[in-house]
Amino acid sequence: MTTRGGKEPAASSAIQALNERSRDIFRQIVDAYVETGAPIGSRTIARRLGVGLSPATIRNVMSDLEDLGLLYAPHTSAGRLPTDIGMRLFVNGLLERGNLTKDERENIESQCVASGRSLPETLEEATNVLSGLSRCAGLVVAPKMDEPLKHIEFVLLGPGRALVVLVFASGTVENRIIDVPVGLPASSLIEASNYLSSRLAGRTIAAAVTEIHDELAEHRAQLDSLTSSVVEQGLATWANDERGGALIVRGQAQLLEDIHAIEELEQIRQLFSALETKEALKSLLDLTGSAQGVQIYIGAENELFGLAGCSVVIAPYANSQQQIVGAVGVVGPTRIDYARIIPMVDYTAKVIGRIIG
Repeated sequence: MTTRGGKEPAASSAIQALNERSRDIFRQIVDAYVETGAPIGSRTIARRLGVGLSPATIRNVMSDLEDLGLLYAPHTSAGRLPTDIGMRLFVNGLLERGNLTKDERENIESQCVASGRSLPETLEEATNVLSGLSRCAGLVVAPKMDEPLKHIEFVLLGPGRALVVLVFASGTVENRIIDVPVGLPASSLIEASNYLSSRLAGRTIAAAVTEIHDELAEHRAQLDSLTSSVVEQGLATWANDERGGALIVRGQAQLLEDIHAIEELEQIRQLFSALETKEALKSLLDLTGSAQGVQIYIGAENELFGLAGCSVVIAPYANSQQQIVGAVGVVGPTRIDYARIIPMVDYTAKVIGRIIG
């Protein structure tokens, strides 16, 4: 079942005040806003409705909708646009949710479920698919990899660089690049691999890292200084790892296509900067931490996305124990096609949950 986030008291009382004519006119205004992003006037609505209502009658209804806080006029002589509260009312009470086409479902399935991909690669592709299908920015909160390890291996890439291959019990593979001493012999990498494998196999990194640090500090590990430095570097990389806090964002350029003024460009730039912070990750995790189904935050309802006048449609996904471990979603202008994007996000979240489960 799809749930919708955000504050609803104003929208709930407003919807009760609308008669059928007001609903039809309001729906036409929102539909036109989703299509064009431009204000719509009474004459245009009269043509769209085609039911014999005069522009004067429609203007009176628009005035009532404006008094309810559902519409506003960007300029004195302009038409009307829906407010954030108006969009919330529309999404909660008037939206007719669409269904994904067979091609859209197959596209999501084929891109996310492709064999041979690691979980990070799958999540990257899911973000790309969402961005492409929605014509907005796609985002994924990657799950924290705190499951037991099965195997660790260090591979020398070149002077001063090594690849760490981590194979988890579930079969998920992650690769990390670390700095190592220049001139490090291959034997030191083999020794570091054997040492860490013997202490981490069947355990999570978090459970074993303190014990390994203590052993190295007390020189109980029979490792030479070069091998110890490799182990320390690997542990430092994992300790600082934010994969549980990793936010993947793709398709940011899609947001730039809807910009009409310099101030809007600056708002989008601020959003891009905010998405690169740990606070953005915490905000998204808070949105979905105890959520069921799709959550929708429109404009100012969420501080992170409201600063850019954007909306976010986001859904959590769970592991095999039905614990929420991440989230997938779309961020775009408040006039995004909610009817199409809500089922798209919902379906993608279910596909990812099925993969990791």
